[in-house]
Amino acid sequence: MPPSHIYKVMFVNQGKTYEVYARKVSHGNLFGFIEIEELVFGERSTVVLDPGEERIKSEFEGVKRSYLPLHSVLRIDEVRKGGVSKISAYEGGNVAQFPMPVYSQPAGDGAPKK
Repeated sequence: MPPSHIYKVMFVNQGKTYEVYARKVSHGNLFGFIEIEELVFGERSTVVLDPGEERIKSEFEGVKRSYLPLHSVLRIDEVRKGGVSKISAYEGGNVAQFPMPVYSQPAGDGAPKK
């Protein structure tokens, strides 16, 4: 049986850092987006519940596939086994990344030249 791949994906969404684990990660069919599928959540016992993981699990409940904008992805790591998914406060420095378009239009009014 081939080894199963698990990826840890860290991305920023609405001022928070998300850390999720997925079995499939690709560039997807939408230009400028990373596609993640088959999210993996940690095995929990019925006695101890992690409220942070419960929150992220409920947020992604019923989601088959997610598309993440390229500029929001911090890193993608292939790991040996899944960990605890979590949402935490984004701890950026005093310099913020300026959002930039993935592609640009040529200068001018866009009208064809005669």
